[in-house]
Amino acid sequence: MPSAAERTRTLVQGTCSAVLLVPRPDGAQPFQLLPFTRTVGPDGGVFLVFPAGAATVRAAAPPRDGEMTGVLELTDVAPVSVLHRIRARARLSGPLTAGPGPAEAGHTTLCLEVREAYVDDLWGAEPVAPEDFAAAVPDPLVEHEAELLQHLHAAHSAEVRTLDGLLGERSAALSGAGGTAVPVGLDRFGLRVRFTGDRCFDARFDFPEPVRDVTGLRRAMLALFDAASR
Repeated sequence: MPSAAERTRTLVQGTCSAVLLVPRPDGAQPFQLLPFTRTVGPDGGVFLVFPAGAATVRAAAPPRDGEMTGVLELTDVAPVSVLHRIRARARLSGPLTAGPGPAEAGHTTLCLEVREAYVDDLWGAEPVAPEDFAAAVPDPLVEHEAELLQHLHAAHSAEVRTLDGLLGERSAALSGAGGTAVPVGLDRFGLRVRFTGDRCFDARFDFPEPVRDVTGLRRAMLALFDAASR
């Protein structure tokens, strides 16, 4: 399974929503800044790019020779319609400095030095050490996961439904009328499906070995559907 650090790194470098909270000097509600790009540097610092002209960005941006704290909050929502759609939340906090960036070209870059991190997702809730976050890499399928899950749900729902044959006794819970099987998570280790029927639960279907790209994923999915059809 992916580590908490890897899951957090995947969220940061993925497409989920993010907001940077910056405290106001007067103690009022913090500034809320919406970055339109975010990347992670080699030392684990998170570079957040904002439009330079926004008044809130100008007010919240730290001086070049100063430092303030910031909190990056991330929320990940399943790209398919399903019960309990929020898949993950993460918080990263630490010193916030003015980073290198082409402000003259209309952008301001802020760098968040991660001192604390925490993830709460479908795997569980746990803290993430800064050094582990810096060393982790995002899942190789992160750029394609939303599209792949939507494709599986729209074009291969019947095949996904057959995966209940791999559940053993748990498949009895799907006997209720209107039971569904919706793919809600995909990573290099396997597929997560949310089943509903007499009750609602998630099941993980691990691949024989971790996949490296979409080509490997196709082979892994074919093997999974083949095993379910036997």
